[in-house]
Amino acid sequence: MCICVNCRHVHNCVTYQLIQKQHNYKCHIKIINNSFIPKKALINISISHVNRNIYYDWDLIECLSFVEMPGQWIFHR
Repeated sequence: MCICVNCRHVHNCVTYQLIQKQHNYKCHIKIINNSFIPKKALINISISHVNRNIYYDWDLIECLSFVEMPGQWIFHR
């Protein structure tokens, strides 16, 4: 599971935006000057296949900039 959902920086983090795009979510957030660039973010990509289809699951598993704030992803800016 991606730790971003419980991070204070989830709404303006460029790494989380990348993960959203990889999950095919419509990401309307543009990378602008006040976007947050995390330090030493480690992404795990799981690859699986079902009936000739390949699926990728992107999860941020470690980040030095992580600041715990449970449920932050549900709050709107």
